[in-house]
Amino acid sequence: MKIPTSLKHKPVIVCENYENVDGRYAYNTDAKGLSLGLAQWNDRGKVDISAKVWRYTGEKWSRQSEELPLHRVIDLAILICRTKLYFQEESYKHEKLYDTEKPNVDRIGMQGDAMTVAVCTDNDKIDEDIKLFNQALSNDSELVGERLHTLSRILKAMGY
Repeated sequence: MKIPTSLKHKPVIVCENYENVDGRYAYNTDAKGLSLGLAQWNDRGKVDISAKVWRYTGEKWSRQSEELPLHRVIDLAILICRTKLYFQEESYKHEKLYDTEKPNVDRIGMQGDAMTVAVCTDNDKIDEDIKLFNQALSNDSELVGERLHTLSRILKAMGY
């Protein structure tokens, strides 16, 4: 299915078969494509690149399609990686899978400040939810791991 080019987001680089590789939802997803292109929020003289997940309902392109600035996509990847590392190497040390006295997992320096990664203790069901999250992360270990290996290989090829 072809990603529309007549909307505000202007695709430049596309993956039009994303529905075939959308993790556990492959071949059964409304996320039909990914694109990198010119952001829909661009103003005259100011151009930003965004990433977009294109959703199709079976009848029309969905308003639930998401568009994110590239730095946010990378920030999400950083959060995923740090979370995976936490559950691999730290969470098991705690009875509830987190330190109830110190729920902060890490502070990752970025542009003069830091991204705080923490267990959400404001969630009143955190003790149950963190166990479910850990199990889901474990269940998806191969799926996520394959993508992280690919990301690592590409980052190394880029010199990172």
